[in-house]
Amino acid sequence: MSEEKKAYPFALVGFFVTEKNINDAFRTDVTPEELEQIRELLKKLIFAEGVDVAIAPFIVPPDQVNDALQQLAEVVFTPQEGKEN
Repeated sequence: MSEEKKAYPFALVGFFVTEKNINDAFRTDVTPEELEQIRELLKKLIFAEGVDVAIAPFIVPPDQVNDALQQLAEVVFTPQEGKEN
């Protein structure tokens, strides 16, 4: 019998510098394929083999990080109707 997988939140923390308005600092045309490339890079370059990674691209103020991670966990781990396990 295999061990039960457990999920742990992680964060990459950084900052960006711009003279633009915050709403103009991010691309709005990022494709699902590009997000998959980012996910695969994180998985390959940061984590050990056999570790799965889920990401959600959003920027939150530091005081809202816990809420953002909880929302991501709900999306990843809440069963959806009609979805096979």
